[in-house]
Amino acid sequence: MGLVFGLLWLFTGFLQGAHGQGVYAPPTVRIVHSGHTCNVEEERYSERVYTIREGETLELQCLVTGHPRPQIRWTKTAGGASDRQTDSTLLNETLKITNISRHQGGRYYCKAENGLGSPAIRSIRVDVYYLDDPVISVHQSVGESKEQFYFERTVFLRCVASSNPPVLYSWRRGREALTQGSDAGVEIYEPFFTQGETKILKLKNLRPQDYAGYTCISSVRSVCGIGDKNAHFSLNNRTAPPSVKLLLDDPLVVNPGETITLVCVPSGGDPPPSLLWVRPGGEELPKRSVVNGGTLTVPAVTVDDGGAYSCVASNNVGNPAKKSTTILVRGLRKGRFWITPDPYHDDDNIQIGREVKISCQVEATPPEELQFGWLKNGRPLRSSERTVITHTDTELAPGTSNLDIVELKFTDFGTYTCVASLRNRGTPEISIDVNISSTTVPPELSVPMGRSHLVAQEGSTVDLQCLVSGKPKPIILWSRVEEGGGAALMPDGSEQTESYDGVLRVHNVTRDMSGTFCCQTSQYNGFNVKPREAVITLVVQFPPTVEPVFTEVRQALGRAFSLTCRLLRAHPARLLRYEWKLGSRLLTVGQFSDQRDDTSYLVKALNREGYGEYTCDITNEAGAGRCTFLVTGKAFAPEFYHDTYSALWQNRPRVYGFKLQWTQMEPNAVDPILAYRLGIRQMSQSRWWEQEIPMEATIQKGELLTYNLTELIKPESYLVRLTPITRYGEGDATERIITYSAPVNPHLREFQCGFEDEVLCLFSQDKTDEFDWTRHSAGTRDTKYTPNTGPSADHNGSKQGFYMYIETSRPRLEGDTARLLSPSFNMNSKTSSSSSSSSSSVTYCFAFYYHMYGKHVGALNVVLRQTGQTVTDSSVWSLIGNQGDRWRQAKINIHPTTAFQMVMEGVRGGGIEGDIAIDDVTIKEGECKDPPPNNLRSLAPPSSPHIWQLCVTLSLALIGRQR
Repeated sequence: MGLVFGLLWLFTGFLQGAHGQGVYAPPTVRIVHSGHTCNVEEERYSERVYTIREGETLELQCLVTGHPRPQIRWTKTAGGASDRQTDSTLLNETLKITNISRHQGGRYYCKAENGLGSPAIRSIRVDVYYLDDPVISVHQSVGESKEQFYFERTVFLRCVASSNPPVLYSWRRGREALTQGSDAGVEIYEPFFTQGETKILKLKNLRPQDYAGYTCISSVRSVCGIGDKNAHFSLNNRTAPPSVKLLLDDPLVVNPGETITLVCVPSGGDPPPSLLWVRPGGEELPKRSVVNGGTLTVPAVTVDDGGAYSCVASNNVGNPAKKSTTILVRGLRKGRFWITPDPYHDDDNIQIGREVKISCQVEATPPEELQFGWLKNGRPLRSSERTVITHTDTELAPGTSNLDIVELKFTDFGTYTCVASLRNRGTPEISIDVNISSTTVPPELSVPMGRSHLVAQEGSTVDLQCLVSGKPKPIILWSRVEEGGGAALMPDGSEQTESYDGVLRVHNVTRDMSGTFCCQTSQYNGFNVKPREAVITLVVQFPPTVEPVFTEVRQALGRAFSLTCRLLRAHPARLLRYEWKLGSRLLTVGQFSDQRDDTSYLVKALNREGYGEYTCDITNEAGAGRCTFLVTGKAFAPEFYHDTYSALWQNRPRVYGFKLQWTQMEPNAVDPILAYRLGIRQMSQSRWWEQEIPMEATIQKGELLTYNLTELIKPESYLVRLTPITRYGEGDATERIITYSAPVNPHLREFQCGFEDEVLCLFSQDKTDEFDWTRHSAGTRDTKYTPNTGPSADHNGSKQGFYMYIETSRPRLEGDTARLLSPSFNMNSKTSSSSSSSSSSVTYCFAFYYHMYGKHVGALNVVLRQTGQTVTDSSVWSLIGNQGDRWRQAKINIHPTTAFQMVMEGVRGGGIEGDIAIDDVTIKEGECKDPPPNNLRSLAPPSSPHIWQLCVTLSLALIGRQR
């Protein structure tokens, strides 16, 4: 931005205000589409159905109005309430999904809200079209199932293809098309339970000519450009379902670290079946595994790789064949022991002369290879009359071995070792030592004195301890007990936690952990006796929870207001104190009564020293909770008004202007706004230009303020920042981007458009009407439903030429309007400057061809829209009713005084035979030469002295009714 522009801009602004609350408005929403759509139709007035091909790009735009500017949220649901958990949310005006998949179809909602009224919600259903490759499967009749298909057998060829919309199937035998009734031996039907999803070809009493190649053709009738797809199957006297066999042992027992190879081969089937290795339940194959046809190789096998593996063979004939095997990876784990005193005496101690049993338990794979051995003081021990060794059934898991010592003697004292191993010695053995002596005693459990009721501060670390004695010392199991007696989860989320030293350490304790904890001795790795138990009560204290934690209070000088801090919860909830401060200055202190759960501080008259941060601390034994109030005189942010119609205008070659409008959020909350600081910079530069806009009067809530930005350089975009200023200082700033949109011809002398290009010569659809104009050519137009309306060629007689027309078929209603907006045109600078001194304005000739054929034709209106600092619409031409099946030309003299647009408005008549088309639009400087008469026989009497008066009156009435 140059210095000249900066100086010009600083002095060319213009401020005005629109008083009242009218500019505040609840949101409205409209969804428009772009991208690769196949079709858009309206099922109901409030919903559109958008059809798109899978893999294309979905782009939906949510157009909103309302002030303040509404916040936009996109939400997608698949349908019913059960799909709500899959909602996806996007905070943006444009929803764009590249490479859309079928699973992304569904109903999309655009929700806009700005705090006024109810949120505005509109939805559009996205229908994703696709067609998968069809698959042919072959079955023979029930009760006649054999490995091959012979004569006098009934064969079913079933064709299946996933698609949207429903697929249309057709069959061929060789080159012959098969239809129902074309061959007595062939029947074609759809199963009742899968209508639209499958097509079955039934060959009754199989004949020699039925051995042939069959083709299933699936089609969705070329919607979205999706072509047909085929599947082929050759039926012969060798056609048979698959069979398979495994070339390996079952089960296959291996050692850890070995490489296993599973081989699966087909043993029958035509066509030759394909082979697939799977695991039950959809579990994945090991990541290290390698599959080559029917061979599965797993190197360096681990225990986790063990389990069932299945080989599945399929050739689309009959049902798939499956063979399974089990992989057993040798291993030992979870070794445990326990000591059982004499069960015939009511005493848990080991005593001389009584029986004692030592049990050893190990989990083994495979269990039948598990073997136990016993040692005493390192020497092998065999079963005898006084030391009886027994083992559980090897088929039971886990395996257990028992050593019974009958009539214990002093000579039996010592260390007994249980050794578990697998017979093939492929894995390390497990040894468990158990000492039997006079010091071997059952456990006792207790809680240290003063530790049965613990009080901890939230966030601290607390140790819960149970003292355990006995030899051997057992493992301690910790659990939680709810008030009602039920079990609760431990802090780590488990139901039980093991402790070897009797201590349960809880880090970062929370208030939810308050309650009763239970410790008990385990029945393994110790005495097999009734568990000993003890309980500890934990009370977690936490500081007060308060609200609001932080809030900003905006106040004007001299006003009274109060601040309130509320107590939500605290433990302990007694002896609560509060303390109010402004910065570091103490304001007041006090104590809560049992009936109060909040405290307030009153400011009777705010002065400058009263601005700042107020804090309220509510404290108990565990700490303090703080409410913070930032009292400030800063003004709220301005609210830019985005619904300004034709905010941008152009009247000079190299610059443009923009009408900047805004309201002030809550202007009465603080001192009056004295001025606004306006900052502006080009988006491509970093330098800001600033200017103050003084405010002469008090701004009211809802008052629309306007400041015209001029001397903006084409085609630059600008970032605008607006900051309110009060006697307190600067308030909150807000920003927006101004983007330049160029006209087709900045200095209009002649403009022509035949709508041959997709860009439509920068014509655009009005977003406030009920439907849109459509670009079309007669060569591709579908006249199936409305044959007696619309042109059969463009204005020049070409069926390949394009024109714009309104489609009046369903769901259009009588009176619906479609408006097509021309680009914005600047007047010729020389002409406008020379004529500015006279009372006459510049004249242009606006000409176009129209086609209004059909018994239900409505109206075609032309409006001159002048887009200067204010927007004005003037009707300049109108025609109603059927004008015959031919193109006619209209020429209109227009007299704009500033930048302008032409609006072509089509109005739907009373039925579907009411299409209206336009073509070859021109705008030329100067008056029209030999304008043709306008045929208004349906409205204007032959003796009408001036037809334009009637046309203008009618057009204004129509526009007023629609708006």
